[in-house]
Amino acid sequence: MDLKITNCNNFFKIRGILNKDTLGLFQNVFNNVFDKVENLTISIEDVESMDRYGVNAIAKLHKEALIRDKRLSVLGYGCKDLYNHFKTECAA
Repeated sequence: MDLKITNCNNFFKIRGILNKDTLGLFQNVFNNVFDKVENLTISIEDVESMDRYGVNAIAKLHKEALIRDKRLSVLGYGCKDLYNHFKTECAA
């Protein structure tokens, strides 16, 4: 399944596979998103799989939110690798 990203206001829903092949679409949608919004919510509930490129893309978005003092919420159990990334980062 390809990657599909839908949005309504500041809520984005990601569906499909977020990997090296679909990373371009993700980056196009979220490029400079914090120039437009203060709060961003992303649902990864329907993400079937995510490789390290997808995890790094969301982590990069998280870092950008912190730097710009914006709010980013990631909802859903979409990917264990993403959960582990942030769990490890918080523990460090």
